Amino acid sequence: MIYILPNLFTTAALFAGFYAIVQAINGRFEHAAVAIFVAMVLDGLDGRVARLTNTQSDFGAEYDSLSDMVSFGVAPSLVIYEWAMRDLGKLGWIAAFIYCVGAALRLARFNTNIDVVDKRYFQGVPSPAAAALVAGFVWVMIDNKITDADYFLGISVRYIACVVTIFAGVSMVSNVLFYSGKHINLRRAVPFAVALVFVVALLMVVSYPPGVLFGLFVCYSLSGYVMWVVRRFSRRNKPAESSSTPSQ
Repeated sequence: MIYILPNLFTTAALFAGFYAIVQAINGRFEHAAVAIFVAMVLDGLDGRVARLTNTQSDFGAEYDSLSDMVSFGVAPSLVIYEWAMRDLGKLGWIAAFIYCVGAALRLARFNTNIDVVDKRYFQGVPSPAAAALVAGFVWVMIDNKITDADYFLGISVRYIACVVTIFAGVSMVSNVLFYSGKHINLRRAVPFAVALVFVVALLMVVSYPPGVLFGLFVCYSLSGYVMWVVRRFSRRNKPAESSSTPSQ
């Protein structure tokens, strides 16, 4: 037996990823980038719906991973390759493949470690966030009338796209921890200030979706590395502080 409701959301997310691929092939890259963000929203809903309705299943988990591979693995790599990296030759398709294989490895590792990792954190940046980083870059550039042949801060946009793609792919298979937010209980009451923050964030996204969404996912993709550096320095300082403390 298959639970219909959560798998409908998964199928919709898969369709959004497929639609992004088709639009990229047709040269409509803005539509392709938006479709990846739609897939990300639907992917977040299917798990929530399954938990809220108590309709989790092994079939749903496997189906979700296959959908994620298309929507957040194949689609983003193809979109950014077709938009910016086609003319880079081998470097372009190698960068796209690094992202694609990073997404596959990330999903495989997540499925095998799901019962042993701390649920508060992701090991490596999650594939939807990596896809949003890549698609957001394409969306922002197109929205600002910047083409792949232009230069941004003196650097070719094609090479910037290549760096963003490789960074996203490598980050997915890194051991850096990223905050997951899975412990947030949507059915629990929250302070008014928290609701106000969500409203302000929503208004910011609505005011300029490409820039705000891209900026949010840039910050999230860097947050794990920032916290890693902070933890490293705090560990180094603790022994020094303990050794300098005079004995009684």
